[in-house]
Amino acid sequence: MEIIREPSGDKHCLHLRGDCNIYHAESLRAALLEILRTPVSFDVDLSNVTEIDTAGLQVLMAAKNHARAHGVELRLLGHSPAVLELIEIYDLAAWLGDPLVVAAAASHPA
Repeated sequence: MEIIREPSGDKHCLHLRGDCNIYHAESLRAALLEILRTPVSFDVDLSNVTEIDTAGLQVLMAAKNHARAHGVELRLLGHSPAVLELIEIYDLAAWLGDPLVVAAAASHPA
C-alpha cells in the first residue's frame, strides 16, 4: 500500500495505491492517523486501490471517525470497483457520507 500526499492550499489529497488489506492495515492506519494530525481537509483518492478487505475498510472507517471527532473533513473519492463492492456488501454508503459513482448495470437479455 502506497500513500501519496499532495498538498493543495487548505485541502490535501491522499492517493492510496495497491492493496488495502489485512497485510497493510496497521501501517495504513498509522500513516492515516499521523497525516490526520494536520488540521486541514483531506480527499482520499481510492481509484488505485486494487484490493480491499474488511480490515482495510475498518481502517478507512476509523480514519473517518477520527476526522469527525477532530472537526476535520475527510472525503473518500474515486472509489475503485473493489472498494465499491465492499461498501455495497456492508451497506456503508450512507454512513460514509461520500459521493459514490456507481457504473450502470449491464443489460442482460431476458
